[in-house]
Amino acid sequence: MLSKNDGYEYASGQRAAMRDILDAVADGSLSPAEAEVQLAGYATTGAGRFDAARETRRGLPEAILAEGKTPDETATLAVAAVETSGRALVTRASPDHAEAVADALPECDIDRDARAKTVVACDSSFERPELDATVTIVTGGTSDAEAAGEAAVVLREMGANVERIEDVGVAHLGRVLDHLDSLRDADVLIVAAGREGALPTVVAGLVDTPVIGLPVSTGYGQGGDGEAAVLGMLQSCTVLSVVNVDAGFIAGSQAGLIARAVAGARAE
Repeated sequence: MLSKNDGYEYASGQRAAMRDILDAVADGSLSPAEAEVQLAGYATTGAGRFDAARETRRGLPEAILAEGKTPDETATLAVAAVETSGRALVTRASPDHAEAVADALPECDIDRDARAKTVVACDSSFERPELDATVTIVTGGTSDAEAAGEAAVVLREMGANVERIEDVGVAHLGRVLDHLDSLRDADVLIVAAGREGALPTVVAGLVDTPVIGLPVSTGYGQGGDGEAAVLGMLQSCTVLSVVNVDAGFIAGSQAGLIARAVAGARAE
């Protein structure tokens, strides 16, 4: 239990830290946005709040979901992200969103993946982490590339090595069996599939690697919006984890956290 003196010393330490931050803002070595992050853990903008402390707190970068936001709102949050963390990761970005982000951050390196609908903007001082771990992303068909690509971008930003195995759906099992050695070499697998979502179940029955099923809203007719795929994966008789339909960001983040744990164990 803290005594009154202990509490006083703790409060004094907080005030001293706050004074250091205020002094740094006054002398120009710390921007107001960076100071707000250190004090509150997030930066406030006219378009919303950016959780700049998420990577430190959770081990994965905060993403700006462009869907439902105007291009200007997305760009405003991207600027806050770069100012406070050195990088902005934008998901579900239309061409207009991507253009607005690039225009607002002319000094940044911009990496846009039009198929995955992602935009990553980094300032010159930003250094991506590096993990000694490999995540392999598997797709049942070319139509699954959008969600799989979103997962790949997130994993890259988390520092994992990313391998891709494309178009190996269960309509011809020989296609996936041809890659069995690569599947077994991976530290984590993300398996994306639409239609009936059978591919993750098949892969999970062949490897001793953690498998994350990523259901995709490809197909047509009854259940063709991803419902059949997610239900099939949830009912899998092999052991795998499942994220929501088209949730590439979540699949990539979860795989990245496992990859961080693997890399940490290798470093010990």
